[in-house]
Amino acid sequence: MRAIVCKKYGSPDVLQLQEVAKPTPKDNEVLIRVGASAVNATDPVFRKGEPFIARLFMGLFKPKNAIPGDVISGEIEAVGKDVELFKNGDQVCGATGDSLGAHAEYICLPEEAALARKPANMSFGEAAAIVDGALTALPFLRDKGNIQSGQKVLIYGASGSVGTSAVQLASYYGAEVTGVCSTTNLELVKSLGADKVIDYTEEDFTESGENYDIIFDAVNKSSFSRCKTSLKQKGIYLTTFPSPVIILQMLWTSKSKGKKAGFAAAGMRPPKEKAKDLYFLKELIEGGKLKAAVDKSYPLEQIAAAHRYVEKGHKKGNVVITVEHNDKA
Repeated sequence: MRAIVCKKYGSPDVLQLQEVAKPTPKDNEVLIRVGASAVNATDPVFRKGEPFIARLFMGLFKPKNAIPGDVISGEIEAVGKDVELFKNGDQVCGATGDSLGAHAEYICLPEEAALARKPANMSFGEAAAIVDGALTALPFLRDKGNIQSGQKVLIYGASGSVGTSAVQLASYYGAEVTGVCSTTNLELVKSLGADKVIDYTEEDFTESGENYDIIFDAVNKSSFSRCKTSLKQKGIYLTTFPSPVIILQMLWTSKSKGKKAGFAAAGMRPPKEKAKDLYFLKELIEGGKLKAAVDKSYPLEQIAAAHRYVEKGHKKGNVVITVEHNDKA
């Protein structure tokens, strides 16, 4: 089978399309014929091994998992003898976890992985796109932020992968949603359900005098210190990047009855929890409450170009990798 192989850290050119052995499912695994995957904001970080802290998870001197990619959608082609949750022909989507391996024609995953049946009203590309952002945004808003109907919620970086899902989820939970993005993305964020959109190139939301129950920085471009004055007395600031500073602020504010800083290790949750959330998201999608925002699609063999585009930091929603199969072998 064809797969993208990354054997060393570096520029997008280290991503090589190669022929590798097609995997065979173990007794508790399913073999998925991949239809699509995605390149998210963390993929270039893992490819470069920068910042260095990424190597603590990916391998100190070279990637420990040669095939990158952590979100997939596709069709189950074979199942191990002990598999009960899925059958041949099921269309699925999910996250591969630390094992990665999504940028390939086939992948084997345990049936207990973060895997669910694909929403019926989504293509493979749309399903792969929604997994990364929504699986991150949901635990931040629902679990860490304890979002409630009627609250005022601000999403900073509202046009990215996590942000586009966060805007829709906050709206679903009945919040009054303000999205912060650049000029070119204002209409996109409005179309996703934001009640108000702020162009950060023209206005600093921290100087508006507005106060929010939740400020969710989905792109790590602000700080608790900067946003604190824009939080209500019992408001919470959430960020997707676990810097040493935010960890200390979390510990410090956790003992306070006032404003708090928070981080949710969304990617490190047990696969069973992620799978449960995937089925919840599936219901929202099929009910018309959540949709994928796809910026660009690239074929597997052009993944280096996809990385270069994502690294620019201006993608709208998600960048999809489509996987074309030359044969059934």
